[in-house]
Amino acid sequence: MNTSGSSSTSAAEAAATAPEPSTGYLVWQLGHALGARLERALRELDLTLAQHNALQHALHRPGVTSAESARRTGMTAQSMGSAVADLTERGLLERRPHPTNRRMIGLHPTEAGARLAARAQTVVENVNAEALTVLTPPEQATAHLLLHRLVAHLNPDALRMPS
Repeated sequence: MNTSGSSSTSAAEAAATAPEPSTGYLVWQLGHALGARLERALRELDLTLAQHNALQHALHRPGVTSAESARRTGMTAQSMGSAVADLTERGLLERRPHPTNRRMIGLHPTEAGARLAARAQTVVENVNAEALTVLTPPEQATAHLLLHRLVAHLNPDALRMPS
């Protein structure tokens, strides 16, 4: 048995000299932690995060395509397609042909879909607000500005308003 305490000192020294996690790792952790909280909260409305995103895109831009919604959220077209199919089966979204391009199918919320989207948006805002309580209002604004700039650089489709 080691009574000198050298093994616990070694662990403490190793922890003290461990490198700081990279910014990318921290952002990845934040995204996953926040995503998990959002998924849990939206489950109460029988929605996934992908379904919430599809509803919000259709609500704010009726006629958006499933592929365009997938690009904006950074999801695969297949994942978004599954979310849209479920919402359509539940009567929350309608698929309609594009007025000028017959190969494109636009997404449109039904009245029930619009009501659910509004309730879901409130849930999302509450989760976001709770996650940010650790920051002061000026820190929240700074974090938002910096994250916006990074997303604009790395995934501009996520912020671009479709034409």
